[in-house]
Amino acid sequence: MKSLSNLDAIFNPKSVALIGASGTPGKLGYDVLYNLIHAGFEGPIYPINPKADELLGLKVYKDIGSTPTPADLAVVLIPARMVPGAIQQCGEAGVKAAIVVTGGFAEAGEDGEKLQEELARIAEQYGIRVIGPNCQGVNSPHHNLCASWPLLTNEGGMAFIAQSGTVGAALMDWASEDHLGVSVFVSLGNRADVDESDCIQYFNDDPNTKVIALYMEGVKRPDVFLKALSTATKPVVILKAGRTAWGRKAAESHTKSMAGSDAIYEAIFKKYKVYRAENLEELYDFAKALAYMKKPPGRRLLTISSSGGIAILAIDEAEKLGFQVPIPSESLQRRLRAFLSDHCGVSNPVDLTGDAITDPSLYARVIQEARSEFDAMVVLFGDPIHGASDMVTQGESELVIFCGGADVEREETALMHQKGIPAFPTPERGIRALYQFFRFDEPDADIKEEPHTAEAAALQLMSASDAVAMLKDYGIPAFDAPLAASSDEAVALANDLGMPVVLKIASADVSHKTDVGGVQLNLTTDDEVRSAYEKIVSAVTAQAPGAAIDGVTVSLMADSGGLEVILGVTTDPQYGPSLMFGLGGIFTEIYKDVQFCLLPAAEKEFLQMMRGIKGYPLLAGVRGQNPKDKKALVDLMAAVSRLVTDHPEIDQIDLNPVLVYEQGIAVVDYRIYTR
Repeated sequence: MKSLSNLDAIFNPKSVALIGASGTPGKLGYDVLYNLIHAGFEGPIYPINPKADELLGLKVYKDIGSTPTPADLAVVLIPARMVPGAIQQCGEAGVKAAIVVTGGFAEAGEDGEKLQEELARIAEQYGIRVIGPNCQGVNSPHHNLCASWPLLTNEGGMAFIAQSGTVGAALMDWASEDHLGVSVFVSLGNRADVDESDCIQYFNDDPNTKVIALYMEGVKRPDVFLKALSTATKPVVILKAGRTAWGRKAAESHTKSMAGSDAIYEAIFKKYKVYRAENLEELYDFAKALAYMKKPPGRRLLTISSSGGIAILAIDEAEKLGFQVPIPSESLQRRLRAFLSDHCGVSNPVDLTGDAITDPSLYARVIQEARSEFDAMVVLFGDPIHGASDMVTQGESELVIFCGGADVEREETALMHQKGIPAFPTPERGIRALYQFFRFDEPDADIKEEPHTAEAAALQLMSASDAVAMLKDYGIPAFDAPLAASSDEAVALANDLGMPVVLKIASADVSHKTDVGGVQLNLTTDDEVRSAYEKIVSAVTAQAPGAAIDGVTVSLMADSGGLEVILGVTTDPQYGPSLMFGLGGIFTEIYKDVQFCLLPAAEKEFLQMMRGIKGYPLLAGVRGQNPKDKKALVDLMAAVSRLVTDHPEIDQIDLNPVLVYEQGIAVVDYRIYTR
């Protein structure tokens, strides 16, 4: 394997030769020479051109062998057919590395591919490391090297490595505009030699690089790539293009390497803790956060804002990603109220209103007071806040978002970035960037139920007997569920209904019966029914202490072979009732494979909703199975729609599970809540 140490001649050369230097503005030979000079490169620069004596104030040499000392690095800008010969001359002259900007190689067809193979063979013969061909070069601001374009000199901690010059240049532009800069920009081009794996390994050891950000279409050496990821100690952020079938085809054509299956890359990235970006903005934002922020100690966020609107957007994104946004303690609220106006909110978010425009120090005071109670502050500047850059600190678990501040925003954001404090332009981008610090944390094992709101507490759960009577009035095939207040009553009801039966806990305080041991299935004898009653009451008493237990309901056991779905109604205070449909049973809240439609609705809408769930193939018949009775399911939806239209006092209906057979349906469990 080639040594990485000789890559120093590319990224930190002591001298540079430009083969193909030009005195004509607008030509790459001129622009790159100009950039080499004006980047402040401290070593000698040798323009190579057989037809000139002086260019941009520098002595010109006829060929690479004529320079006073061998150049560490040669930048090659001559026609493709001449490049292999130039690389050989470089080898004979003692040049250590080359950046071949010229195109017309493997990307151009069979002849170009042969030319590239010749280039690679000669370079390997002489031990020359090569970037390219067909690339946009290298920009290494910490070493005053810009063998690329445009001329960007801001030093920073992000290494941008791209298999597309344009993509990499866009990232460079953003970093330059942000006054954050980069540690390096590498346009890999066709990767005749140096590839993404070399760069990950090299910049993992580079003291100026804090994070490695890579735009990638395919991988040249899979085994070395996996080794590079496995040994990386710095964050690696990757935007992998070619995820779709047509995207892969385009990527293979572009990079001349297999783009690979996206599912395999997803598995690789998870295994090696690669921060996968979905788009260019995320590639930049994730790199920016990981390079300039520290991981907060936990997920408790306090949002501090001068604008209620952007605060709501931030909280929505935060909760979606698993952050906690608790209300401040009464003690903290009192301390905040001591210096905030009465019209300022002291909940979460802390809404500073327009007061923050005239007194930006309110931000700093809130941050200081709240720091001991929250893990991180989401600091939102939603107006032209002069002095905002003085209100936040570096590395103190503050996520800064500046949105809507016009010229003041640009000025203050630049000042923050010069201090090494990253700021993000929208709430969503900032929160997603912050989430990267928790991306690989183990998820909570327990799935917690939503807290009961005051509104939910005001609802009345209809008794099972009343609910089943109402459902049957509308032709809904719900199983009878008479109440048994003792084990003897349960046995009597089971014999009246006929075995086998199901026993379920009857309690308005228990929403998910199976979670607390509140269901016993397929009971076929008196002793089994009596034992099941005692087990249910004992389990619920232990696992849901304080729950009021009315007894158990007794129902016939449903026939096997049905697909479990859920049908529900929820009532919005503005838009009225809507119907929910999805896969049912105990996995409903885990998979959340559901669709909604407003009621009343037509049959067409019911069918559209049914077909919209990911599990629809299970209904339609998949892998040789017969289709389920979709017509009966549509009829059920229509009946539920009529029921809630006739009974506006109903707030919620939960039919779960509904068993859908090849012929017919059965509503096994049901809850109806009224206002």
